[in-house]
Amino acid sequence: MTTITQNRVKELRKQAGLSQQALADQIGVMRKTISHWELGNHRISTDNAKKLSQFFQVSIDDLLNNHTRRSQ
Repeated sequence: MTTITQNRVKELRKQAGLSQQALADQIGVMRKTISHWELGNHRISTDNAKKLSQFFQVSIDDLLNNHTRRSQ
């Protein structure tokens, strides 16, 4: 997993005002899984990428590659 991906997960989580535990509860994974993603220790599975993209209402491409930045 790239630094961009791990930073994007953390960025989206913080923008939503969620703790790692709250996000984990919402998408059905363990808190340490969120931590591992954010640290770049584990890759995000296809199923979990779908869950994250649906939860945060972003495309999987935006989640994993961070090519698209929304203007604020």
